[in-house]
Amino acid sequence: MVERVLVSLDGAIRDPDAPLLYADDIGVLRGDGVFETVLVRDGQPCAIESHLARLRRSAEALELPPPDLDAWRAAVQKAAKEWGESREGLLRMVLTRGRDSEQGVGGQAANKELTPAEPATTGYVLVLPVPQRVETARTEGVSVITLSRGISVDLAQAAPWQLLGAKTLSYATNMAALRFAHRMGADDVIFTSTEHKVLEGPRSTVVIVRDKQLITPPPKVGVLPGTTQRALFAEAEKAGWECLYKPMFVAELITADSIWMLSSITLAARVNSLDGLRMSAPDHAPEIIELVNRGVARAGSVADW
Repeated sequence: MVERVLVSLDGAIRDPDAPLLYADDIGVLRGDGVFETVLVRDGQPCAIESHLARLRRSAEALELPPPDLDAWRAAVQKAAKEWGESREGLLRMVLTRGRDSEQGVGGQAANKELTPAEPATTGYVLVLPVPQRVETARTEGVSVITLSRGISVDLAQAAPWQLLGAKTLSYATNMAALRFAHRMGADDVIFTSTEHKVLEGPRSTVVIVRDKQLITPPPKVGVLPGTTQRALFAEAEKAGWECLYKPMFVAELITADSIWMLSSITLAARVNSLDGLRMSAPDHAPEIIELVNRGVARAGSVADW
């Protein structure tokens, strides 16, 4: 049973223990690149079309050359097939600006021989085992603390160069927040704005349940549009739920029937504790989990997210 699978964009299966990146790759030097994380289930990448669409949008926000989605799709399918059907896998698509030595001012290719069809980017697909924490989060839920992100909800629109709506490789702050949460005895974090409004988790989208409503913060406040959240909303609307994108204050978390952290790998994790306040499992918890599972399964065929 393989423990890692590495596929380059030319479709070649690479040795995951062999060197792949150059030391001057800008993704390493500056975190200048984008990525997507995809769940592999039953040998298939879940909701792959929505992830490819978000990869394209993130690349556009960073002014990277447009990704060849057919090449990415083929590499993902090959990596998922190589991983197998017997267990879930964590698949990452990574795209960086390429080598610093091949870049000019502003990140443009310095090599005159390069053409738009031959961009100086680095791209690969890597599959790893799903961490143990994922199963625990799915079955037991997660304890969460709120942390200020130190930004206003107006920042995303006022300063688009902050790239708040893109999934970039610059995750140092997110990882620092998770380490802080662990020191405080919590599993995860919900970021808040300077106006005390709910934003997102370091690697998840926040959704609350109130009566027969599902509510999540809108992307305009500076959160990453969630693929799993979109899949949930699409399925929940068919089941009679009202699905809303609206700003909400931290106080609305406390009064919600339940809070969920949605992500591509964990899928649905119920918040069982918020800032030390215990939150009991609601009667609708199994339905939410089932809606997420069905939504993600069906999203694989949606190509226009």
